[in-house]
This record gives sequence, C-alpha cells and structure tokens, in this order.
Amino acid sequence: MKEYSACTTILVGKKASVDGSTMIARNDDTFRPITPQKFIIEPAAKKEKGRKIKSWLNNFAMDLPEDAQAVPAVPNVDYKNRGYYDESGINQENVAMSCTESTYGNERALAFDPLVKDGLDEDCMQTVVLPYIHSARNGVEYLGKLIKKYGSPAGNSVLFGDKDEIWYMEIVTGHHWVAQRIPDDAYAVAANRVSIEQVDFNDSDNFMWSEGIQDFVTKYHLNVDHEGWNFRHIFGTYSQQDRYYNTNRVWYGQKYFNPEIEQDPTDGDLPFIRRAAKKITREDIEFVLGSHYQNTPFDPFGKGTEEEKHRFRPIGLNRTQNAHILQIRNDVPADKAAIMWLCIGGPTFTPFVPFFANMNDTDPSYSNTSMEYNMNDAWWYYKSLAVLVESHYPQFVQLDTDYLKELNQYYRSRVNEVIIGAANKKGLELTNYLTKANQETVAYTRKQSEKLWGQMMIDSINMSKLTFNMDANL
Repeated sequence: MKEYSACTTILVGKKASVDGSTMIARNDDTFRPITPQKFIIEPAAKKEKGRKIKSWLNNFAMDLPEDAQAVPAVPNVDYKNRGYYDESGINQENVAMSCTESTYGNERALAFDPLVKDGLDEDCMQTVVLPYIHSARNGVEYLGKLIKKYGSPAGNSVLFGDKDEIWYMEIVTGHHWVAQRIPDDAYAVAANRVSIEQVDFNDSDNFMWSEGIQDFVTKYHLNVDHEGWNFRHIFGTYSQQDRYYNTNRVWYGQKYFNPEIEQDPTDGDLPFIRRAAKKITREDIEFVLGSHYQNTPFDPFGKGTEEEKHRFRPIGLNRTQNAHILQIRNDVPADKAAIMWLCIGGPTFTPFVPFFANMNDTDPSYSNTSMEYNMNDAWWYYKSLAVLVESHYPQFVQLDTDYLKELNQYYRSRVNEVIIGAANKKGLELTNYLTKANQETVAYTRKQSEKLWGQMMIDSINMSKLTFNMDANL
C-alpha cells in the first residue's frame, strides 16, 4: 500500500515572486507521524557502467545512465522497508524537482488504463530523473518517456522548476498525464486531487501531454463536458474526501494569497491558476505550508465549535516529515542562485533553513539521522521542538512566532552575506565555501533553537500542577 498520500504543493512564477525567483514548494506528508528522514548529497557519476536501481516496494527496476549530476536528496532512513523517496532536490544545472503530490484519477479513466503494479512510483522517481535533466521542461519530457515505458502504479503529480519556468505534471492513470506551465505572473496551490483544468492542445509552449491521450478520451467517452477539454473533469475525482480533506487546503492557500476573493472551501472547481493580490515572498509560502486555518473557525487551536475545529484537514500536520521551498534566483550568478529551504520536523513550528544547492556535503546532524530517538539528529530534534510548542500552544505560540521571525530576519541577511563573500570564488573553491557556509547556518539555527527550548522548559516547570502555596519560611 502506498503510504505517501497527503502532501500540499505551492508553485510561484518568477514575475509573481517579490524578487524575481521561481519557487516550487511542498510538504512531504506521510501516513505515519514518525518516518525518519535524512538530508544527503547523492554523488555524481561519470562513465560508470552497470548502474541500476531496484525499488524496495515493488518489482520496478531499470538501468541508469553512466553519467549523473550530483543532487541533494531527503530520503527515508529505513529505505529497505519504506522505500527511497528522495523527495526533493536541485541538480547541478539549477533544475529543481519535488515529487510527488499524490493525485487520484477516477474509476472511469482507470477502467481503461489501470495503474501498473510494478511501474515507476514516487519511491524511485526523483532518483531516476533529477540527475539527468537540463531544464524544467526537459524534466517533464524525460519523466513522460519513463512513464510510457514502465507505467505508473499510483497517481502522482510532480513539480519541476528552473530559473525561467515552472511545470506541474499530473500522472493520473497507468500511462496518461498532462503537464502545465505555471504562468510567470501566477501561482498555484495543489492538494491531492487533479488540479489542471482546460488543456489547449495547440499551445505546446504551456502544455505537454502523454501520447494518444486525446484519442483515449474520445474512444472511451470520458469527456463529461459539452465543450472544452477539462483535465480535472475528465480524469479527476469529486468525492466527499476531496471536499473535506483536499479542496479546503487549496481554499485556504488561495484565501491567503487572494484575501479579496470569496470562495467556498468545499468547492470542487476552485481555479488552479491564480494571480496573487501582492508579490509573494518565501515567508508567505512558509506560512501557508505550516498553516492550520488561522483566523477562521476551522483552526484546531482556535475558538470555533468542536465540529468546526475538526471539519477540515489542515495544511501543516504532525506527520509532515519535511517541507521544502526550492528557489532559483535570477538576480545573482547561476553558481549561487539555487537555494533549498529545508524544514525538518514540521513547518508549523520549526524553521526553513537555507542551503545553497552548490554544496558537496550536508551537516552530520542532517545526514546521519538514526532510526532511534536521538536529539543530536536535526530530524528528531526539530520534531521534538514542534511537539513541545504544541503541548502548551497558548503559552508557547508567541515565543515560537518570535523565534521564527528572528531566524527569518537572520536568514535574509545571512544569504546576502554568503553571496557577497562568495563573489570572487569559482569551481571547487566556491562549492567548498558554500558547503561550509551552510553548516555555519545550521549551527546558528541550532543555537537559537536551544535558547527557545530552554525558555519553554523553564516556563513548563513553572506551569506544573504539582505545586502548593506555602509559607516561604517552611
């Protein structure tokens, strides 16, 4: 059974962002609250013959090209039982990939193109694609060919980004898919259901699709509309789960970016593409990825009725194993332009730490994650920090908010400082410099987190119910 089935995606075009960068972002939500992950560099390969990959979750296997780019990845520690799931990364040509947003096709379409049990699934997808692609568009093309050859055992949506373009690819049956380029001045939010709407088959600059998909839809009478070719209507679902588990997350994301627009949180036809009311910042994306319906009756920590507080599934969850924003900047040289903002432990209460993707190692606290509880590991440490904040939410939420605000201020100046310091460095010297800078950022983040941790522990002691007023002289 596929357990990775509940992520939330945000895509931001370069003219929609405040600094002209492209950003693709996603919460990696798993079925279980505890699925330890590590952050590593998958090494490059050069003329290495005989390279292969075999899934631990099904019988998928394939030969790998002899040459591969080095890429960062956030795989499972227990990969032999949980699968690889590299999840997100930016390759050496500044192409970003995040996979996947689990997406479910309807029974009408699956009846005629069923899922392929031993096909290419999320567990191996990034590993067999990201090291070999040269642009976001090329990523769609490359993965499309693999799906044609091997088929897909699950519905998966995949995010690709480079400095110019962002593409969202939805694989909904065993072999059929559509991909749409997000307009430069737009954003999109997706949450576990088919999102792409009208497809223009005369516009190959902004749409790509699987071979034969139009004939497939015609042959099996799958188009339910009188006019047009709406991918969501043809292949998507409109279930009870969609209304209370999926569409409400899209609604809240759009409510944040477009507060002037009134919409129903259970509307199954919320637009996929939106233009935000203002330019979008990285901090905006972080807030939405960690959000829980703040300032609505549906906030689990709010003042709504018990029914309202548990009506909808929030975006930020305790089973978000990592969240990431893959940013490609356009205002700095290419060898310093790719930043992987990684949040280990959950985006509601813990920080998105900036890692320059041009690195050759990650900090040991990220790369050596244990399966057993270990506070030296970033994954376990920040998971624990989030639990501590939530345990006394009314008392600790402002402390945590101030901590995150101060870190974000530091990160903005820190990124600028590192770029200035790297101005005259090239090649391996630059890579080594950025690697060291990343680790210094990790150390500073841990230091500030320890201060928050200490304050919350002291406050927790003072909140104990095992106390009694007594004479100070006794």
